[in-house]
Amino acid sequence: MTSSRWQNWGRNQQSHATDVLTPGTVDEVSALVKEAAATGRKVKAVGSGHSFTAIAVADDQRMVLHRLNRLISIEGNLVTVQAGMPLYRLNDLLAQNGLAMPNLGDIDQQTIAGAISTGTHGAGNSHSTLASCVEAVTLVTGSGEILHVDSTSELFPAARLGIGALGILVDVTLRCVPAFVLLADERPMPMPDVLAMLDEGIATNDHFEFYWYPYTDRAQLKRNNRVDESHTPLSGFRGWLDEEFLSNTVFQGACSLGQKIPAVVPTISAVAARALTTRTYTSRSDQVFCTSRRVRFVEMEYEIPREHVAEALAELPKIIGKLPFKIQFPVEVRFTGPDDVWLSHGYGRDSAYIAVHQYAGSPYEPYFKAFEAICAPMGGRPHWGKLHYRDADSLSKAYPKFDAFQAVRNQLDPHRVFTNPYLQQVLGS
Repeated sequence: MTSSRWQNWGRNQQSHATDVLTPGTVDEVSALVKEAAATGRKVKAVGSGHSFTAIAVADDQRMVLHRLNRLISIEGNLVTVQAGMPLYRLNDLLAQNGLAMPNLGDIDQQTIAGAISTGTHGAGNSHSTLASCVEAVTLVTGSGEILHVDSTSELFPAARLGIGALGILVDVTLRCVPAFVLLADERPMPMPDVLAMLDEGIATNDHFEFYWYPYTDRAQLKRNNRVDESHTPLSGFRGWLDEEFLSNTVFQGACSLGQKIPAVVPTISAVAARALTTRTYTSRSDQVFCTSRRVRFVEMEYEIPREHVAEALAELPKIIGKLPFKIQFPVEVRFTGPDDVWLSHGYGRDSAYIAVHQYAGSPYEPYFKAFEAICAPMGGRPHWGKLHYRDADSLSKAYPKFDAFQAVRNQLDPHRVFTNPYLQQVLGS
């Protein structure tokens, strides 16, 4: 945490900070930002490093918020926590109090601040990004002011998902729901059958997503639905076999083999797709949503208008077939509903999210750039924490409230205390 050298989880971003700041109180955060503003220095807050873009790269002062990780209050279904709390701790804390997040992504290692600031999302037609669950935030602005922003403020649609450009989040109030149990249904299916049932599957399931295995016509369908009680828990052995041994240990070995001998990758993908079996079980919601990911990768994820999903997916085999290297990870496809958060990928529309991955250390740029070239003309919006090659001019056309967000940025950080090369790329100077 306090080393001047830093790299992200995917190991594709590194930086060497001049100073590492570890404030333990909001007043300390404010004082450090005031000092930076007075001396013309930059401050970049860093969470757990689960973004693949350079959004958290800090070459001047890096601020680590791991000490700001406490529960502040629970008032009904409104839970206020300090912004440095990781999601897995939040989930346990909520469960202890009979509450839960209404939706989650599939990784729980991010901090609250990092998750909402980059647009982390799960799946579900009645859900959008985690930022849509935010009822209020407290942030430290570029002048060092401690500013509370809630739904009565004109700043609220920007502050809920600020990509680190508006200030340093120090606490977040989340709108939670009573704790609930999910019935998970996961089964292999031919890809054409999955595509044929998309509209019905999205409409009739609480959470609907699937994975497509490159070089095959096979997919793994995942449906999660609320049930009254947990009556079919996954056995300890099956959980270990699926989540630890097959999804991590065996998959790590397969990726390492494929990296050394690329010609075997299509065979490995076909065997993996055919080896998948159906499983159904019930568990606490966050334990169904979130999985252990130890095999490292890099990722690009694009949100596109839902009506274009079949068209985009039809292009992927063509792209992959022309690459001078092999793709070792399945393609993840999820669906969400619209929200009103200005820089949310799902702002104002029903969304399909398509995520392409590559094993860490393997080539990926031609793959990702070709996929982006398909999605961008469809009105696609790249995930702020996943790799992309868009700039401010391009993104301003994709986000209807881009200029309104820029105005808030000019108000809260006029001297760009919080900027870095990534923000200069996506927002301009």
